[in-house]
Order: sequence, then structure tokens, then C-alpha cells
Amino acid sequence: MLEVIILAAGEGRRMNSNHPKVLQPLGGRPMLTHLVEASAALRPSRTHVVVGAGAEYVESALDDMACEFVTQSQRLGTGHAAMQALPSIDPNARVLVLPGDMPLVRTETLVDLLAVEADLAVLSFIADDPGGYGRILRDDDGLVRAIREEKDANDGERQVNEVNSGVLAATAGNLADWLSQVRSDNAQQEYYLTDCVGIAASQGQRVRAVVAEHADELAGANDRCQLAELEQTFQRRARAKLMRAGVTLADPDSVQIRGQVEVGRDVFIDTNVTLIGELELADDVHIGVGCVVENTKLGPGTRLKPYCVLENVVASGACELGPFARLRPGTTLAEGVKIGNFVETKKADFAAGAKASHLSYIGDAEIGKAANIGAGTITCNYDGVNKHRTTIGHDAFIGSNSALVAPVNIGDSAVIGAGSVLTHDAPAGELTVARARQRSISGWVRPTRKAKAE
Repeated sequence: MLEVIILAAGEGRRMNSNHPKVLQPLGGRPMLTHLVEASAALRPSRTHVVVGAGAEYVESALDDMACEFVTQSQRLGTGHAAMQALPSIDPNARVLVLPGDMPLVRTETLVDLLAVEADLAVLSFIADDPGGYGRILRDDDGLVRAIREEKDANDGERQVNEVNSGVLAATAGNLADWLSQVRSDNAQQEYYLTDCVGIAASQGQRVRAVVAEHADELAGANDRCQLAELEQTFQRRARAKLMRAGVTLADPDSVQIRGQVEVGRDVFIDTNVTLIGELELADDVHIGVGCVVENTKLGPGTRLKPYCVLENVVASGACELGPFARLRPGTTLAEGVKIGNFVETKKADFAAGAKASHLSYIGDAEIGKAANIGAGTITCNYDGVNKHRTTIGHDAFIGSNSALVAPVNIGDSAVIGAGSVLTHDAPAGELTVARARQRSISGWVRPTRKAKAE
């Protein structure tokens, strides 16, 4: 039986933020959520999150994840934090302890750690610059005899470049016993979780360290600069995952991924594209330069021309969008829909083959099959208090510069004359014109400017 303890009580003062350190964003989501997902893949019986500063925010961020929360009312160190969770854990259970600001650790690495035969297993890595990390001190047989924190290390120990990640695994009973012997007589006056290593080793217990293959997955973030470094690592990983799945990135470094992206084959993403939230890009989707796509599903063969902005959009078939189109939440597009330049949509359902090619606003509307919406058309959906819906039938043609004052229904195959302001329903199959009659006034004299007084 495995149980997980995540230490997430730190305030993270160096972030200079109103939010807890573990909730700082990485790839568009709180750091802590990445860690919880990685450990959840191990299928633990329970995941205990130790909270402190900003506990209500942490609990809210993990609301849809299966976690139990334990409060560390006094921040007295990592050892003290782990002790808060142990009383509710079966002494015979195996416990995996993780620092909450390690969002890039891979499940595979945690599996390797748990596979080690030892009374206490710790995860380490080789650091190019070990400054600030606890040093792994081994005996002649390669077993770990202690972890020395930087502020308590001597000059020789500071030269060691194998460092502690903060991740360890042991039985809950053993861990509780070792922690009961930890003292706070150190430079920081705190109870270090890492002191368990020296205590266990002195009692003849086998303490082994597993060196992670990729050091960058064990990096933490204490300030915004380190957070930016984590972001770069996350982005490299996310782009590589897309490319391995069959996506062509014209310029990988210019693509930003801030969420989770599911892709089909032969997807193409051009430069300076930002992908946010939950996305599904089917086979042969093409995303042009400068697009921002958020919480959207794009059907096979859909093309986004440059500089489109999509949010909460569903395109079920091959559509052509843009350039410079803005599709807002609630827009649904069937096969063959075309949304052109400087068209904005919101809560609009476009049936197969419908078109809005230029300079239009279509909101709270239902557009029938093969309907054609001319340039400059707007649905007047808001009366200052409530929204109203416009329905446009199949094969309808809306002339340019028309204003459709909702609620209004336009029948199948209806034609609306250009420049119309429609306030009543238009019947199917007929031409409807709603504009002032044109007339020319003979004898009219154009005004002239009065001469200015000198």
C-alpha cells in the first residue's frame, strides 16, 4: 500500500506574490497540479497535501483532485510538515514524500525510486551548480550516510555535486520514528526531513539514493527567475510531446503551450502560436501565424489563417477561419463553415457550409446550412438588459451592412436586401428590404463655410 505526502505549506516570500508558491503558474496551470497528477499515476491509496500559508487557495485549486488536506499551523521545517500527515497513515504503509514546488518530476522517475530495495530511498541528481541544495554524503559502499544542508556543510561537503531533491520513500512507521528524533539545532532552527537519513543510517538501516536521469525534472522554484527556468523546461517537453505525436512546429521555440493538447496526425502549427487550456486538434488541422486558441476542439482539416483568436469553440468538421477572426465562447461550427477576416462570433451555431466572410458580428444566433452573411452584418442581440436570439434559415442570403434586431427569424432561402434594418421576421423564399426609400432632392444647395472675421 502506497500513500503520498506532498509538502505544500510554504509561503514562498521570494515570489513577492499574494498567492502561495505552489500555485504559481507553470504551463498555464498551478505548479502543484502537475505534481499531483504525476504522483496520482502511481495509484496511491491516498494523497495528503500539507497546507499552511494560503491554505484555502491551495484547497480550491485541487478541488477536483482526490486529495486530503492537513494543516501545518506553525512552519517549523520540512520534517515538522511531514509529521502532520503521518498520524493518519497506517504504520505499515509505504510513504512517498514530495516537495510541493517540484512540478516537473516524471512518474517514471518516481517508479524507479519506489523500486529500490532499501529502508529509506531518496531521490538525488547531479547539479552543475549545487549551491543551495543539501549534499548527498555516501560511505565507501555507496550507501547514503547523511544529507547535509548547505548552511550546515563544511567546505569539503560543499564540493559534492550530488544533491538532494527532497523526495524520499519509507514505511510510515519508520519515518515517524526517525522524525521523532530530529532536532532543530541547525542554522535555520528547523526540523529537517533530510535529518532522517543520518538517523536511519546510524541505526544500521539501508539508505540508498537513486540518481535521476534528468536533473531538470527535479528543479524547484523559489523566485520568479527560477520559475521562468521551469517554464522553459516545461515548454521544451510539451513541444517535444506534440512533435512525437505527429505535429509539425514551424518554429518550436515560438509556440507557447499553456494547458493540455490532444492531437491527431499531420497537424501543422506555425510561428508565434499560443495554445491555452484543454484543446483537441484533429488530423490535418493547420494553425496559422500568431493565433491564440483556448479550450477549443478543431475537427479534421480545419484551417486557421493568421491571427485568429478562438475561445471555447467547437468545429466538428473541416472549417476555414480568418485571418483576424475572433470566435468567442459558445461558437459551434459544422463541416465547411467559413468565418472570414474581422468577423466576431459568440454563442453562434453555424450549420454546414454557412459563411460569414467579412467584417461582421454574429452573436446569440443560429445560422442554417449554406447561409451567406454579407459584409458588415450584425445581429443586434442585446437590448441593454437581456440577450435575444437570431435564427437564419438554410440557404438564406443576408445582404451587406444589414442589422438584424433580435429576436428575429429569417426563413429558409430568404434574401435580405443590403442595408436593411430588420425588426420583424422575414418569410422564407422572399426578398425582404427594410430601409428608407432612396430619393434625390432637386434644387438642393450644398452649405458653404462662412468666411472667418479678420
